[in-house]
Amino acid sequence: MMWLAFYNENVGDVLLLTRGGGVPDDFIETESQGNVTLIKDRRSSEVVSANIFNMKDAIKPANNGNITLTEADLEWVNEQIQAVGFDLTIDVDNTPKFVVGYVEEVEAHEDSDHLSITQTDIGDEVVQIVCGASNIDEDQYVIVAKPGAVMPNGAIIWPGELRGEASNGMICSTSELGLSDIDDMPGIWELEDEFEPGTPLEEVVSFYRG
Repeated sequence: MMWLAFYNENVGDVLLLTRGGGVPDDFIETESQGNVTLIKDRRSSEVVSANIFNMKDAIKPANNGNITLTEADLEWVNEQIQAVGFDLTIDVDNTPKFVVGYVEEVEAHEDSDHLSITQTDIGDEVVQIVCGASNIDEDQYVIVAKPGAVMPNGAIIWPGELRGEASNGMICSTSELGLSDIDDMPGIWELEDEFEPGTPLEEVVSFYRG
């Protein structure tokens, strides 16, 4: 999995890089050199995250959450890591993490009275997403948080399982996205207009806000 880049001003002047979630705290170990800290899964010694401190002089993020790193930014990142002696090269995934999805299929989860299993087209692939919203249905256009998306509350979406069924993303409500000013209905955000699956959330927001 390629690396993902994040920024959160509440954390401080730190570039957060990760390529995996779900490592239990008991198995995390850290190694620091200079302005770089690596976070590893000690069971495998795999580096799962990296923090680079004092980053604002070189990289100026426009927002919290997922950030895009240019080629120049990435060159700076790798220079910082390798200058302190770590043998690690970062290659980031800059693709949009919040996109339009088209719900092709919905079936009830056999082990739940409220979960549904969807097959949702997100543009480049059809993914299975387990959804707990009562208003989920076929032939809907929705917003999907793909694996690697950072929600406004700081939570990162990773692939996982719900009641034994794989779930590769999250179908979102406007409140979860911080967009209740556009639509404040309960449940997932049912887009009133048709959009091409894979359309970035920013384009949808611009369309509705005019």
